[in-house]
Amino acid sequence: MKTKRLMTLAASMLLLGGTASAQEQSWQSFSYVEVQGGLQLTSTNAPMDKLMMPTAALSFGHYFTPVVGARLHVNAWQSKSGFKDLDKYYKWKYVTPSVDLMLNLSNLFCQNQDRFLNVILLGGVGLNYAWDNDELKDLGMAPQRIPLAWDDNRLSHNLRAGLRFETNQSKPLGLSLELNANSLDDRFNSKVNDQDDWQFTAMLGLNFRFGYKGKKEVHIPVTRQIEETVWEEVPVVKKVKKTQPYEIEKPVQLHKEVFYDIRVSDNVDPSVIQAEVADFMKKNPQSKVTIVGYADKGTGNARLNKMYAQRRAETFKKDLIEKHGVNPDMLIVDSKGDTVQPFPDNNDKNRCVIIDAEGKMTVKEFREIEVEETVMEKREKKVMRTITE
Repeated sequence: MKTKRLMTLAASMLLLGGTASAQEQSWQSFSYVEVQGGLQLTSTNAPMDKLMMPTAALSFGHYFTPVVGARLHVNAWQSKSGFKDLDKYYKWKYVTPSVDLMLNLSNLFCQNQDRFLNVILLGGVGLNYAWDNDELKDLGMAPQRIPLAWDDNRLSHNLRAGLRFETNQSKPLGLSLELNANSLDDRFNSKVNDQDDWQFTAMLGLNFRFGYKGKKEVHIPVTRQIEETVWEEVPVVKKVKKTQPYEIEKPVQLHKEVFYDIRVSDNVDPSVIQAEVADFMKKNPQSKVTIVGYADKGTGNARLNKMYAQRRAETFKKDLIEKHGVNPDMLIVDSKGDTVQPFPDNNDKNRCVIIDAEGKMTVKEFREIEVEETVMEKREKKVMRTITE
């Protein structure tokens, strides 16, 4: 019955361990070796302080998943029993090799494997061999009371259940406290009570782990956004000042005078003045040129003076047309004779031709204006960029 219960417990541990293994596939297995030492007690009808004996153990273990492990465990040294009514006690030697299945309860119920202390449930099966019970034989008791004292077949089964408290398994060295209950055959203590003997152990252990990699670091990309400053060229409309040429029409005037001797109208050489008048006409094709002849009132008579004045004006006009090729339609000829004296203080100067012209000249001038222009400028811009780490 006890064997069946332990097998059921072992199957449950394997099932739970397999589930945890599937949930924690990034975890990797490791092995360890451990030495233990402590006290053991074989229960009987006697005071407990009389039955305490030292015990030691050596084990080799391996964790297959964060939850499930197994070990080969050898426990040995001395055990003690006795008779309370006689106040007599005896010792013997034993060795118990067993195979134990371990279930890490901390990893089973907690995701965080990097903890200080782990609680481990264990159960196992093995064999026990006891010998050297000479102290029992030497008690001088009747063979009827201790019939098993002379039984050489002291090999028995061992069924174990217990708890371990073990420090952080990710470290190469660890400490443990282990409490076990072992069920053995009735012949273990050479006494007969028609039921299994029980041995209880409490041991401290020092273990060394090797091949441990713990939980494998799995890098999970993390995406986040950061703000960056970038420079970009953008079109910007700006008002700028520029110098702009423009044309305007200005009124221009020309005034020239040609003087003559008495009764002379065609032997004067006014070529320089004619050239100036002709140049003005070419530059101002819309202008009108008035050529007016005058005569000295103090000489001759009115009729002759009128004729001389007219002849002088016509001669000047003719020379402009023939020598300088001007447009005759721009010329207006008139004669004032001696009726008008343009120079009242000097009668000699009144023998003249006076040329007057008015026109418009197109000239180029410059002014500063404000205009809008599109220019490219570099400007800062805040942008969000996605990065993966």
